[in-house]
Amino acid sequence: MRAPRRLLGAVAAIALVATACGDDDSEPAATDAPATTEAPVATDAPVETDAPAATEAPVETEAPVETEAPPDTEPPYVPPARGEADLVIWADDTRAPVLRPIADAFSADEGVVVSVLEVPLEQIRDQLTVQGPAGEGPDIIVGAHDWLGELVANGVISPLDLGDDAALYSDVAVKAFAYEGANYGLPYAIENIALIRNTDLVPDAPATWEEVEAIGQGLVADGTVSIPLAIQNNPADPYHNFPLFTGMGGYVFGQAEDGSYDPADLGLDSPGGLAAAEMFAEWSDSGLISKDIDYDIMTGSFGTGDAPFAITGPWATGGFVDAGVNFVIEPVPPIAASGGETPNVFVGVQGFMVSSFSESPDLAKTFVLDFLGTEELQIALYEAGDRAPAMISAFDQVSSDPIIQGFGLSGQQGAPLPNIPAMSSVWADWGDAYTLIFTGTDPVEAFTAAADSIRTKIAES
Repeated sequence: MRAPRRLLGAVAAIALVATACGDDDSEPAATDAPATTEAPVATDAPVETDAPAATEAPVETEAPVETEAPPDTEPPYVPPARGEADLVIWADDTRAPVLRPIADAFSADEGVVVSVLEVPLEQIRDQLTVQGPAGEGPDIIVGAHDWLGELVANGVISPLDLGDDAALYSDVAVKAFAYEGANYGLPYAIENIALIRNTDLVPDAPATWEEVEAIGQGLVADGTVSIPLAIQNNPADPYHNFPLFTGMGGYVFGQAEDGSYDPADLGLDSPGGLAAAEMFAEWSDSGLISKDIDYDIMTGSFGTGDAPFAITGPWATGGFVDAGVNFVIEPVPPIAASGGETPNVFVGVQGFMVSSFSESPDLAKTFVLDFLGTEELQIALYEAGDRAPAMISAFDQVSSDPIIQGFGLSGQQGAPLPNIPAMSSVWADWGDAYTLIFTGTDPVEAFTAAADSIRTKIAES
């Protein structure tokens, strides 16, 4: 590692900070996916407002006239001012406490002032676009790789050359921050979903998806459980359905050798995509997949032993541990009906990015590469946020944790969630297509119509 020895004191303090801040990061990384989990990704949910109240205003008539008072609204979010700091980092309340000792060490080493400001994760992307051009934004942000399409298109982040250090990180993490031939982030954490199996109900790992279905349905038939598979589809959820979709040969966008996605190659209505649509209709008809299972039902049924299997991510496992469930985490097995295609999961990666509006870009990049690219920090962030480290050596150190190891094995059967702007045109129509299938619409018709609509949106964007 290239970090100066003066970091050792700061690194020693990180473990205490990580323990103190705990794991309040109970949601998956921010993405543009629909908010069907305690999830993906940053959402643009409308602010709740109170209904306008009718009030009586005195007028020069005998009868009062009802008028509408303006609705109560929350003021727009304003991030903390950067002040006189030489470098400013925006991070959420999970990561900010871990980063402050490193910022202090860098300040002492370089004779500069580095400030770590807490900004909610769901605000960082939009506020960078607003505050950056005004000179009030940060120099460095902590965020998700699938923000790249928007951030690069808006010109608000700068390329970050990892050089030889790229070999220190998992291949999927490096590919996640690649965009149009350049790298834009230093990765620190990876997350993805996997199959979770109750080992008291199912002692041996199923070899195929058909075995998962047979075991789950058999346990329902004999009254042991009431739900064969806890996978959330209320509302319909392409993110969690993705390994089964790819297990039948489907894909979202075609990929080049370097991992970049081609928005012109949409795979929802490819032969594999349509085969997957037909299988989802069969799984819905058989009761294996239910449109009535939301996040709470998913966690509640698996946590109480009322479902032998679940498909979810690390954000849910803490509740299973607290409930005393004996479980293992493993990759979704291949679907024999597809000829043994490997099911893929979406992989989300979080990392550090440098603002293109930074007045000290070289200093910012030095801080990211030399002070944040350390094994110790990656482990500290894992302890705070409970996400697998992106650095290979750091992952190896924590992989004795069976939960991390299981999700890591599943993530090896995955690819980065597409970071291109076209992905934002996919989620709504794709989710609606699943809903139509689960309510009786012809599956080929549903996916074909969704694909046509998505192509139109991409062309018009």
